[in-house]
Amino acid sequence: MGVRRMLAVWAAKISEKASVHIFHRQGVTWAGKIALKIDPSILHDLAGQVRKDIFIVCGTNGKTTTNNMLCAAIEKEGYKVICNHTGSNMLNGVVAAFVLGAGLSGNLDADYACIEIDEASTRRVFPHFKPDYMVLTNLFRDQLDRYGEIDITMNILKEVMQSAPKMKVIVNGDDALSAYLAMESGNPYVTYGISEKVVDDKDSHEIREGRFCKKCGAPLKYNFYHYSQLGDYACTGCDFKRPAIEYDASDVAVSDHLAFTVDGRRLEANYKGFYNVYNILAAYAAGRTGGLGLEHFQDMLTDFNPENGRMEQFEVKGTKIVLNLAKNPAGFNQNISAVMQDDSMKDVIIVINDNAQDGTDVSWLWDVDFDRFKGANVNSITVSGIRCQDMRLRMKYVDIPSMLEADVEKAIRERVEDGCGNLYVLVNYTALFSTRNVLKKMEEER
Repeated sequence: MGVRRMLAVWAAKISEKASVHIFHRQGVTWAGKIALKIDPSILHDLAGQVRKDIFIVCGTNGKTTTNNMLCAAIEKEGYKVICNHTGSNMLNGVVAAFVLGAGLSGNLDADYACIEIDEASTRRVFPHFKPDYMVLTNLFRDQLDRYGEIDITMNILKEVMQSAPKMKVIVNGDDALSAYLAMESGNPYVTYGISEKVVDDKDSHEIREGRFCKKCGAPLKYNFYHYSQLGDYACTGCDFKRPAIEYDASDVAVSDHLAFTVDGRRLEANYKGFYNVYNILAAYAAGRTGGLGLEHFQDMLTDFNPENGRMEQFEVKGTKIVLNLAKNPAGFNQNISAVMQDDSMKDVIIVINDNAQDGTDVSWLWDVDFDRFKGANVNSITVSGIRCQDMRLRMKYVDIPSMLEADVEKAIRERVEDGCGNLYVLVNYTALFSTRNVLKKMEEER
């Protein structure tokens, strides 16, 4: 079996290198698929070689950033960590994280593993290994044609949680759906959240998931919302309510940078977007729950460079460019909030595809509050991608003029040449890697 595992690792590494250098693709998924075909037990065997704990991160939004932050925080403490940094979070991507991190001997040298997993894929991953900890970030409506309603996702997660009864869940207590799931699973859990009102949400038209109690069906009453359904809630018909918060962020500042206090520590990060407070808080709560002191957590935040299209920054011919993923109504509304935190004039490019991984139903665009762009010092909006016509129609309905350019690279080049020098590129899932490649290529041009 050791020889088979070694061959699988070699084949995966060769496949990944060939995909990147010859076909200019990530190659991670193929690497995992090939390794699993050669050695079906490779994920079980390599996961078993992790010396300490395996963390997994699940949830609709924030998985990649939270997982990468947690990995970076653990590495700052001096440990070796296996991580699927690229966000390839289905079975083959999880396998690839372990095999590409293994040595040529077919063995792993790692203290911890930080693995983000697509919620629906947990059913395929958990038979190979049982994690020690699960971070559950949130549950929003996402790609209905792929995942169905949230209840389906919740049932899948409850099933896998109960298949690993010793796994401790680090859950966002501000999300009624996630908190209920953690309580119902029977697994041990700890909570993180924000107990103070941070933003004025009274004029928001956001779609709120989970407005009714999952326990009894009565309406939930909120003292305040942070965004979407995240906030301080209690059921009007039974004893279900927001749980006591163990890792509670206080004195939260959201402006040109983020700051908050937790565990008596003041943490600051040079990022935008209120949602990133939750990502940072989740990574911190996970590390502390796992028994780590996290004495260098602030150093990690200072050094952490968001990649893979999560508020990733580029500069092309003097134009500052921010690339960010936006793949569902809750995520897109938070992207708009992040753009609005920048008071300077800016150009915006919105790229929408409808490939299989995106979900072919783009009706979710009508649940996004695009009208908020009206008061955001926006110089221009360009719509691009496969469904650019749909996006232009959506903008027309909120009386916002937009330019159409289906070719993403051409759209970016035009804004670099004729824009205001400050560009936000908001993309959904399958547009992310290709757009990132375009930006990296343009950044290298002289």
